[in-house]
Amino acid sequence: MTTTKRPAKMVNKKSSGRPIKVAILGFGTVGSSVARVLAAGKYPGLRLTHIYNRDVERKRLSTAARYVPADAIWTENINDVLTSKVDIIVELMGGLKPTEAWIRAALTLGKSVVTANKQLIAYRGASLLRLAKAHSVQLIHGAAVAGGVPVIPGLLHGQSADHITRIRGILNGTCNYMLTRMEAGAGYAEVLSDAQALGYAEADPSADVDGFDARAKLCILSRIALQAELDPDQVPAQTISTIEKIDFMYAKELGCTIRQVSTAQLDSTRAGAMVQARVGPMLIPHTSPMAWSHGTQNMVVASGRFGGDVVFSGRGAGGEPTAVAVVSDLLAIAQGGVSVELPVHRRRVTGDFISPHYLRFVVNDRPGIVSSIAGALAKVGANIDSILQRPGHDKHALPFVVTTEPCLNSTIDKAVEAMAKMNCMLERPLCLQMLEPEPPTA
Repeated sequence: MTTTKRPAKMVNKKSSGRPIKVAILGFGTVGSSVARVLAAGKYPGLRLTHIYNRDVERKRLSTAARYVPADAIWTENINDVLTSKVDIIVELMGGLKPTEAWIRAALTLGKSVVTANKQLIAYRGASLLRLAKAHSVQLIHGAAVAGGVPVIPGLLHGQSADHITRIRGILNGTCNYMLTRMEAGAGYAEVLSDAQALGYAEADPSADVDGFDARAKLCILSRIALQAELDPDQVPAQTISTIEKIDFMYAKELGCTIRQVSTAQLDSTRAGAMVQARVGPMLIPHTSPMAWSHGTQNMVVASGRFGGDVVFSGRGAGGEPTAVAVVSDLLAIAQGGVSVELPVHRRRVTGDFISPHYLRFVVNDRPGIVSSIAGALAKVGANIDSILQRPGHDKHALPFVVTTEPCLNSTIDKAVEAMAKMNCMLERPLCLQMLEPEPPTA
């Protein structure tokens, strides 16, 4: 094996006075913000020398281009970057293709990589990290989860000595923005349109609203915090698109709000061989810190055996917060920083959690409906905890709510399948997990 570059050599470059050369792949919102942060002048050891982008001339004429040094090379040929003397490549294009091939090539050529690409790190992170180690370079991805919130470096360097048993949090700022607006009384279609207009959501919002973005981030955090390598496709994800204004009204009566929550925890009943993980909207008690997260804020709660709960919170999206994380990663490589390495093991996933459940029905009202619902629940061994019905609704399209005592998701799913076939049901019952309040600490 030929070792082409070591982190220690980068320190020597810096100390010898030669700046470390940096290339940016993707000069969009985050890429241009990285250029702006670098141009602030606090980092004389880093020099931006290359910009790669499709339709590069348009980017070169943008107002953001003023933050790029005049002698930097702008190109739409990736080989101009890969064959250059660039020391660190910053990948901000996203997706698996063609970025995976380019990053593999960069690492093999002895160039370190900084990336905010959550899908790439979730699906290919383990093999890419091995490749980086084999070539004595670094792959750092602190901006891949929670944007400018330093959750990844916090877990790696601040909590690596603890035994983290659970990661739970709000990992998608778009969903948090939308659900916060709905909590204030807006409808789903309205808030989605606003999120798209503000640039929070794409024209196809499925990655955000259906939980795929948060799922990728959860898998990255699981690898770091739980030392558990998960297949993202095996982690159940539930959409927020079925949530309606009425659900927030009922949630308020239950002392809760609704947020998209991502959870991964070691399953103690299987001696750590299994991880319970899922992403989806949940009813959150108003007393929970996650209920206090509004707008595009992200929040992560890491629960450790020795250190207890540690909360990371802040702006999880946006060009400048994410750029701060990216440039911090650049500085870590430039100054010879080395990430903590702990053994990681492939783990199987189950989406089955024991929790109370919220069931919202819309029915053509007639006698015996509650009895039928109770019978369907009793048949699978689930018990009703409460029934809520707000006045003033049309009896021919009546929404009401049943909450259950704690039971497995799979148990409730069987009951929902049976209840969905009842003649009185006008739409499929909505089923949400309910987060139980944490017991008070002594």
